[in-house]
Amino acid sequence: MGISVSHLALVTGFLLCLIGVWGLLSNRHILRIIISFSLLDTGVHIVLVATGYITGATAPILDEALGPGAAALHSVDPIPSALVVTAIVIGFSVTAVMLAYAIRLYRAKGTLDIDAFTESKG
Repeated sequence: MGISVSHLALVTGFLLCLIGVWGLLSNRHILRIIISFSLLDTGVHIVLVATGYITGATAPILDEALGPGAAALHSVDPIPSALVVTAIVIGFSVTAVMLAYAIRLYRAKGTLDIDAFTESKG
């Protein structure tokens, strides 16, 4: 028995989440942090879609041939997919704002290293 598509998607999504979190915590360069955030975001999207996927199921279209109640057992849940489409659009806009902010920081300081933006207090 092989690995199912939903399990493969879950593993891939969690792996992308872990890579994204590692990148957020280990990098000091703003562009690498933005890319890590995008990887984390993509991993969450894949995990959400994988949770609504049922192996061997069809699109959630009601058919009289299936009978009443059988469509719910043999169809993929459309709600996670719809939420992920919305989250992708929001993620793109947040990434665009982060990149615009990174451009402004680069113009102000001439670098994208976080250490250049922290000022000593003493």
